[in-house]
Amino acid sequence: MKLIILMTFVLFAAGLFSLLCGLLRLPTLRANRAMGNAGKKARPFSEIMEGYFVAGAARLAGLVRMNEYRRARLERTLKAAGMEMTPEEHQARAILKAGAWAALIPAALWILPLLAIPLLILTVLTYLREAGSAEEAVREKRENIEREAYRLASTITQELKNGRDVLSMLERYSRNACDAMKRELEVLCADMRSGSYEAALVRFEARIGSAMISDVVRGLIGVLRGDDGAAYFQMLTRDFKEAELRRLKAEAAKVPPKVRKYSFLMLMCYLATFFVIIIYEIMNSMGSMF
Repeated sequence: MKLIILMTFVLFAAGLFSLLCGLLRLPTLRANRAMGNAGKKARPFSEIMEGYFVAGAARLAGLVRMNEYRRARLERTLKAAGMEMTPEEHQARAILKAGAWAALIPAALWILPLLAIPLLILTVLTYLREAGSAEEAVREKRENIEREAYRLASTITQELKNGRDVLSMLERYSRNACDAMKRELEVLCADMRSGSYEAALVRFEARIGSAMISDVVRGLIGVLRGDDGAAYFQMLTRDFKEAELRRLKAEAAKVPPKVRKYSFLMLMCYLATFFVIIIYEIMNSMGSMF
């Protein structure tokens, strides 16, 4: 009896509280929680784990050993990719991520031995992917910049009709460039203001490591040395346009296999629906017969 009275009192109090909140137009608990978390950005689990891996790599970096050539090469790659870590930290992070999967292998051998083989393969693939992440970032950055090469050469061709100030050309173009090209052009412009124009362009060419950008830099150095440059950049614009069309055709050629895969799935769904309806009608007809 006492329990029933207590439950009645609690339900009555909850109902009265909800009624008063509605009459006074007070925000709900969910709204208060949403307002409290409005300024906080929820971190996904992958970012949290990445923070642990980076912290662990900083501690284990002192145990990693590599020869001078490999270290210098990886250091240049990390710098070009914009990764603020030492080669030892990058290598240690790859080992830690692969080791996280490798740590599950003993448990798999004890519980389900067949699961150890996929975990071993996943460990190797994770290490290879993380060890080559810097090269992949540089390659992606280079491709994004090369996509801008045609527009850059075309813009310089038009700019040469009005003047020969290379620094102003690059500054105006950087305002509408993609993020990767914009960052590199900002570094280039700052380098040109503080020193030799030609030396800054050579360093820009070395950072990018692209044949298309090398052609653009060669033409800009010619303009600085007094060459006309208009005919050269017109020819360069035409070549880059053809290269861009070939790239777009190659990307378009990759679309049909993807579309074919989804078309096959849609066909299977239609067939499944058709057969379900037929089977349902047959079952109903057989049921009516008996």
